[in-house]
Amino acid sequence: MIGSVILAAALQAAPIDWDALPPLPWRTPPVLTPDMQGFVQREVKLRKCTTAKPGTLEVSVAVLVDENGAIRTTVPRAIACPSVEQYAAALAAGFARGNLLPRPGASEQWYSTTLTFTLPQ
Repeated sequence: MIGSVILAAALQAAPIDWDALPPLPWRTPPVLTPDMQGFVQREVKLRKCTTAKPGTLEVSVAVLVDENGAIRTTVPRAIACPSVEQYAAALAAGFARGNLLPRPGASEQWYSTTLTFTLPQ
């Protein structure tokens, strides 16, 4: 746990080249439930978060996967809505557990994924 926190802090200290991260190798792509969507909708309204695209909010998450396919840590990309950033990072970790394609011979590696939430217009 402490190692993950230190690793996440170190990663946040250096800029992440989001475009260079390969996509997370999902076995089955995640599905955001109405409750998940509702939480984000409430947070956006409560916190007065702004969105780049009307009707949607995208949160990119960097995910560190170890050599055994376990999730070591997640780091959300800043979107000026911290509660939604952290929620998306937690969702990505949960969705990825036991849901990644095998990576034979793989070492620890960073990947990215993006969760897209719908917002009322």
